Amino acid sequence: MTARINPKPLNELAVNGSAVEHIKDRSNYLRGNLVEDFQNPITGAISEDHVQLVKFHGSYMQDDRDVRLHRQDKKLEPAYSFMIRLRVAGGDLSADQWVKLDDISNRYGNGTSRITTRQALQFHGIIKFDMKNTIQAMDAALLDSIAGCGDVNRNVMCTPDPTLSRLHAEVFPWAQKISDHLLPRSRAYHEIWLDEAEGKTLVAGGEVEEIEPLYGKHYLPRKFKIAIAIPPFNDMDVYANDIGLIAVEESGKLAGFNVAVGGGLGFTFGRDDTYARLASVIGFCRPEQVLDVCFHTVAIQRDYGNRQDRKLSRFKYTLDRHGLDWFRQELNTRLGFALGKARAFEFETTGDRFGWRSTTDDLWHLGLRLEYGRVLDNDSHRLKSALRHIAEQNLCSFRMTGNQNLILTGVREDNIDAVENILHEHGYAADTSHLSGLRRNSIACVALNTCPQAMAEAERYLPNLISKLEVSLDKYGLCHDEIKIRMTGCPNGCGRSVLGEIGLIGKSPGRYHLYLGASFNGDRLNTLYRENLDETAILTTLDALFAAYAAQRRDAETFGDFVIRQGYISNQQAR
Repeated sequence: MTARINPKPLNELAVNGSAVEHIKDRSNYLRGNLVEDFQNPITGAISEDHVQLVKFHGSYMQDDRDVRLHRQDKKLEPAYSFMIRLRVAGGDLSADQWVKLDDISNRYGNGTSRITTRQALQFHGIIKFDMKNTIQAMDAALLDSIAGCGDVNRNVMCTPDPTLSRLHAEVFPWAQKISDHLLPRSRAYHEIWLDEAEGKTLVAGGEVEEIEPLYGKHYLPRKFKIAIAIPPFNDMDVYANDIGLIAVEESGKLAGFNVAVGGGLGFTFGRDDTYARLASVIGFCRPEQVLDVCFHTVAIQRDYGNRQDRKLSRFKYTLDRHGLDWFRQELNTRLGFALGKARAFEFETTGDRFGWRSTTDDLWHLGLRLEYGRVLDNDSHRLKSALRHIAEQNLCSFRMTGNQNLILTGVREDNIDAVENILHEHGYAADTSHLSGLRRNSIACVALNTCPQAMAEAERYLPNLISKLEVSLDKYGLCHDEIKIRMTGCPNGCGRSVLGEIGLIGKSPGRYHLYLGASFNGDRLNTLYRENLDETAILTTLDALFAAYAAQRRDAETFGDFVIRQGYISNQQAR
């Protein structure tokens, strides 16, 4: 049984707490007046307070920025819509769920769905008056969007191949266990969207049960992220998380997890007190201890995180403000035991594996490369239709990866040809050998036209930029070399751009800061190399770097290591 820790009073919340803290304070555990606001027929938007509150229900309000100025000229309000993000621990979906989610994207969304960099699935373009129908359709698929966003623990990630080995099979269920253990307990979601009657639960003695035994009335200062990785693959970018759990194998079994804390990639341009940080490994815990370790780490952030300045409220700043030694002592005190010494491990890559692989249960799975997680039909292929056809025939299950790709799992050997034929008939090539290594390893956030934070394009632009970069790669014989490029439309880190060997972060329309020097296995950040580059400058700069890499690299030297060894970026800068 996990020990209960009573939340400490918020530090001068009434006077100095951020606006979002006050919204949470008066929300009645995430209810607010969301019911009335979503029924208001006068506008397609909701109030500013509820824009913050609805995040806890897994949704962001957005508008189509492509038409914003045109609508403004016409004296029309922006073209508001909502994005809804599912909570899918470990990215695991059945064939039946895939079909039902595809129906949602067609009926209520913009006809596409998108795999996120946290192994979740999100829908875009849902209008306000379809929100309740959408969430009820998700519920019919036995899925929800609780804690998809907001100041709570988000979707728990895990290496998505539990059938690859006995160890994988042991590790994978922990993602769901941790997700369930840290889930908000408020029934606001069920009352507002699923028509559950409002009521109070009584415990022995007639007392009203505490609504949020972990989060309290004010939840966390900011979002919180947890991921599990199984060496030698760091396909979850485990160091980018507030808690990173690294599976340790002994004698073919799961011995436990190395625990890393304090990762976070977002920062703010113009504020030197904000920064990206990789998680620090602080010790080892046994499997039966991991729920308590996660619970109490979240509770420490709840109690000590900055609630005045949201730019400084992530767990990484709490750790750096108080120190790792302080955190270890505080965690050990709450746990009632000390973490063990971290065990040896080694990561090789953060990338996904594509193509067919046999599994321990005598079945097969197929790793598919998706362009930035977008599931759609377009002029070049009809992947969305192909995946629906495969799901309708119940040929496999589906697992989403942390790199925005998809694995078709549980395929019987006699169904391999059927899966391949469906993909081929819909114009989709499962074989990735025709793609450059740069394209296979690329990640992009949504950015424009829907993200309100975006300063520049990402998902819509990076494919074209890579096509132009491939001219240089081909010239220098580098097309098939695995080089990792990531692009985001702002510095918030959704596409993990600061962990790309080449990172491009949008500064303004058509202009990007260029970062270099991250490691191939995800244990080193990149650092700023050039500022405010347009496309011509990006192509010219990278062409020269590719030429040098082809001529001067050592055997098996990765691009990130090369730019540091050659002095383009210092190792000290690249932290």
